[in-house]
Amino acid sequence: MSNSKKLFRRCRAQMKDISSLACVGGLLAWDQETMMPPRASPARAEQSGVIAGVIHEKFIDPAMGAMLAELDAHADDLSSSEAAIVRERLRDYRKATTLPLDLVRDMARVASLAQDAWIKARAKSDFAMFAPWLEKTVALKRRQAKAYGYRGHPYDALLDDYEPYMTVAELDPVIDELTQGLVPIAHAITSSSANIDARLLHGHFPEAQQELMCRAIAARMGLDPQASRMDRSAHPFCAGISSPTDVRITIRFDEHEVTKAVSNVMHEGGHALYEQGLPERFVGTPLAESISLGIHESQSRLWENVIGLSLPFMTFLLPLLRTHFPGSFKKVSASQLYRALNRVGAKPIRIESDEVTYNLHIVLRYEIEKALLTGDLKVKELPHVWNDMMKKLLGIRPKDDAHGVLQDTHWASGLFGYFPTYSLGNLYAAQFWNTLTKDIPHIDAKMARGEFAPIRAWLGEHIHRHGRRYTALELIKRVTGTPLHAYHFLNYLKEKYGEIYKIRW
Repeated sequence: MSNSKKLFRRCRAQMKDISSLACVGGLLAWDQETMMPPRASPARAEQSGVIAGVIHEKFIDPAMGAMLAELDAHADDLSSSEAAIVRERLRDYRKATTLPLDLVRDMARVASLAQDAWIKARAKSDFAMFAPWLEKTVALKRRQAKAYGYRGHPYDALLDDYEPYMTVAELDPVIDELTQGLVPIAHAITSSSANIDARLLHGHFPEAQQELMCRAIAARMGLDPQASRMDRSAHPFCAGISSPTDVRITIRFDEHEVTKAVSNVMHEGGHALYEQGLPERFVGTPLAESISLGIHESQSRLWENVIGLSLPFMTFLLPLLRTHFPGSFKKVSASQLYRALNRVGAKPIRIESDEVTYNLHIVLRYEIEKALLTGDLKVKELPHVWNDMMKKLLGIRPKDDAHGVLQDTHWASGLFGYFPTYSLGNLYAAQFWNTLTKDIPHIDAKMARGEFAPIRAWLGEHIHRHGRRYTALELIKRVTGTPLHAYHFLNYLKEKYGEIYKIRW
């Protein structure tokens, strides 16, 4: 065995130890959201802090950096998988050791205080209460971008935390293409005279029956019951505690509208299938980790929207609804259910938006984040600019700050660079689906029968099994044969909603 192979074994063993500690931290976080008694919160905060500190110390250990650098210098002695593991973990190491400790502490402190200020400001719909903390946050984000370093736009450095390797120069043309195509589509639909009745979605749907139905849907999607859990939480999420063998999702139930739970299980189930599709032989390394938040989101949006809001899926879903809620959907057709679930209307709140208008909310936030970071937009100007942009993009103005600039928690938490991954997820999903439907014959008939195994297998083969071997942009081109483009998503919307709203484009 060569010296490089021996060194790689030592390095991988240390990676595995760090990964195991991260799994413990993930389990603590999952428990906090699902099972933990309220009075345990202070102790849990201390426990989580200790675990995070130990992980960070082990990860930035100079010995780890030296091993990774040595292996990277002799990558030709490694297999392609080993070289990819070293490349990605060395990249992680360099980013983790770039930020000075005082900046890390300042960001954590300000995020905690800003979060509290945001909660109070939102409750009173008063942006001025939050503005000083947002100014501090923006200043810290500028320092963070400078510490990371960037060649083009300062936003590149922050975007890289969530969508590795992507730059503003690559993202801007895609966002511009999306915006220019989406604004007229949304306007045509929201101006349509078509009357879609969504009242059939409302009623009384006992939570226990909803849970049974969601478990049935998750099983048909293909979640491995021996490697997953489904629980309740205030905010649905997916946690890859120890992917691919321990993946957990949570659902939130609304007894007045059952389809919200269906959307939850499809969305979080899509994330979970990605985690369960990661290669077990590479656990503890980057090749058993997701490529980016955008690719991860593509899997949830593909299941939730492209599949879960399709007419064939309604044919599968309707018998389940009738079985679990006798009488409620007896006179409802699959076509009526499909139209009701795909009703479009511009709303000021992002998380309440439909499949068509949602991305315009992301465009607004993306442009604002870039302008704040460069100083082209001052924090004090934000409410006015926000409202004007929403009017321009969506044709509506929020009635107050709580329904406008204060609606999201992301900026209070310091998550600059995060929002674009939501739109990227939609774009990736549409482009993947365009190729998938060419590869799998009679896909609509299969979905109508609840036969999702071919879809799951295709996604596993083309996306999940690669881990971080490729960048997101490399993967999309490898799988679909073309670079990332918004027109796949725009064409999908035109075809689908043109039929629903009787619009000729």
